Amino acid sequence: MGKCLSSSTYRAIASVFERLESKRLESVYCYEGGDEFWRAKREPCRRLGTKVAEALVRKLPHGGRSLYIGAGVAELPMLIAEAIDRERYVEPYNLRRAEVTVLNRACRDIPVRFIARDASSAQARFDHLWMVSVLNDPERFPHLSPLSYGQANPVTFNPIAFQKERRTVRAIVDRCMPKLSVPGLVTTSTEEVVWVADWCHRHKIPYHVERKQYPTALVGDPICFITLGKESGVRRKEIET
Repeated sequence: MGKCLSSSTYRAIASVFERLESKRLESVYCYEGGDEFWRAKREPCRRLGTKVAEALVRKLPHGGRSLYIGAGVAELPMLIAEAIDRERYVEPYNLRRAEVTVLNRACRDIPVRFIARDASSAQARFDHLWMVSVLNDPERFPHLSPLSYGQANPVTFNPIAFQKERRTVRAIVDRCMPKLSVPGLVTTSTEEVVWVADWCHRHKIPYHVERKQYPTALVGDPICFITLGKESGVRRKEIET
């Protein structure tokens, strides 16, 4: 498919990425060598993110509401496209205050404002939930993440620590998924699909995982879309084991 975003959206995305303060993002993403990191990642992040944004806006109606959990630099193209081209309300959450400050400075001319709080504090309902590389974050979940990627070492694997992290992840899902109206759309990484599927099974909500995947630049996890609800005409898809 060809480009589907407006020229003003493409310009806004380029402008925001130009305004990002790479030095201030150094401690958030790479701890040292921030300038070198962003010279290598800035353009792939913008380009791949724009491709996801082009796919996403085709699936979202005008004037809806999107909740973004753990949103950062990689989510900028999608947030901008939603806000400008679909005139949607976007509510991105990020617990890293230093990054939130940088992002809000870069977004000062567009209707996107990041919130430095837990996404579970979001109010009302949303027709789109973005949750990418949150439930398998290797820094926050060092025991669960390797298992998600099929890299767990059977010699050093700690099942007790894993069980604790699994309870935490399930609690995040249980707090955030109810904020999604049904029918609705979830954007997540392929490794996190099982958590959304598990929640849908427990609540007897039909869902469908789209086969098409989209690459990302920073974390590298492929992104996919999940549609929820009978009203959308989708069939229940069993968790693959």
